[in-house]
Amino acid sequence: QVQLVESGGGSAQPGDSLTVSCAASGFNFRRYGLRWYRQAPGKQRELVARINSNGEVTDLADSVKGRFTISRDNAKETMYLQMNNLRPEDTAVYYCNAANYAGNDYWGQGIQVTVSS
Repeated sequence: QVQLVESGGGSAQPGDSLTVSCAASGFNFRRYGLRWYRQAPGKQRELVARINSNGEVTDLADSVKGRFTISRDNAKETMYLQMNNLRPEDTAVYYCNAANYAGNDYWGQGIQVTVSS
C-alpha cells in the first residue's frame, strides 16, 4: 500500500523556522522525483520545491528561495522541507508528492502550517 505521510507542521510566528517531513512507503522511493506543494485558503495549489531522485538537483519557487530547503534521505525514505524566516504568506496546507516517468503519481494527505503573530 502506497503511503505518503506528512508531519511536523503547526503554528509559528513570523521569522520562526519549521521543518515538515514526508515519510514514504509502499513504492520504490529512490526512483521517484519528489515535490512539495502548498495551498492557501482561496488559492490554487502551487509548487514550492522539487528534488530529483538522487537528491542532487533541487528547485525552489521564487517566493521561498533563500528561506526554504528541500532534501531527501533515500535510506529513510523521507523527504524534508526546512522552512526558515517564515512569513504569514507561507500559511497553507503543505502536500508532498512523488512521481516517476511511468506516470505514477502519489500524494500525501497534507499538513497545516500557520504563520501568524
